Amino acid sequence: MFKSLILILLFTGCVAWAQENIQVDVKLVNVAFSVKDSRGLLIDNLTKDDFEISEDAVPQKVSFFARSQDVPLTLGLIVDDSGSQDHFSKQHEHDLEVFLKDVLGPKDRAFLVCFGNRLTLTSDFTQSGTQLMERYHRFKHEGRHMPELGPHESRDLGTAFYDSIYYSVVEKLAPESGRKALLVFSDGEDNSSSHDMMTTIETAQAANVLVFAIRYTEQEHGQLTARNKYGIRVMERIAKETGGEQIDAKVTDPHTYFQRIAEELRSSYELAYYPTNGAKDETFRKIVIRAKPPGLSVHAKTGYFSR
Repeated sequence: MFKSLILILLFTGCVAWAQENIQVDVKLVNVAFSVKDSRGLLIDNLTKDDFEISEDAVPQKVSFFARSQDVPLTLGLIVDDSGSQDHFSKQHEHDLEVFLKDVLGPKDRAFLVCFGNRLTLTSDFTQSGTQLMERYHRFKHEGRHMPELGPHESRDLGTAFYDSIYYSVVEKLAPESGRKALLVFSDGEDNSSSHDMMTTIETAQAANVLVFAIRYTEQEHGQLTARNKYGIRVMERIAKETGGEQIDAKVTDPHTYFQRIAEELRSSYELAYYPTNGAKDETFRKIVIRAKPPGLSVHAKTGYFSR
């Protein structure tokens, strides 16, 4: 009987060890997404059975599903203060005020980063839109005396676009839970970051941060320059890959697009699954979520890197 007891204990230990290894080795993949109909209207009454998900074209089993409405938002606001945005300084200020008045709710939290060749943490997390604007006005007069975001970098040129997103995710949003997003007011041009576009995208995807790129592009004689076109493509790519959206501030009323962003963030779905391919091989895994009812489109990040 004593030998049998030992064998039982050993077997139980092996099972527990195996179960623990399974939990550690296979990482749960979380995806937040929204659904729209053919008219662009949000659909918020679907269930788990209305969706199919695949990773690299292999069907996956959904382990967790939730539908959220009026969820608190955790946001980062990033304002480009480099020379190419001088012409839009007043518009940035106006649009920030519109966002904070129209969208920021009593349960929401936001921080503010302003950047040129220096990343300035203009305001840490707060629920006060008034405080955020006061800090923004203070930045315009004494920004050099405000703390930096990320490590101090020696930058000769004036626009650290990628770094502003990268460090906002890593230092501010990655440790947070819930619905997270960045709103970036910029032209998408960069000449002094220590991180590139793909690293920036990968970091946002890994932290489940949506990036909404609000574009302000100054044209020369009514024409887009090569740098303008590059910046447009960058902002489109980052927004698409993270599940956000790129908006041209020149042609869209801020009340309209901020309301659209708020509705999309607050009326959302979340699902999670254990991937059938559990290898941590540094490869990109493409995620596709399909809504079964006809005429619906799903808005989500395009995938993640398995690490």
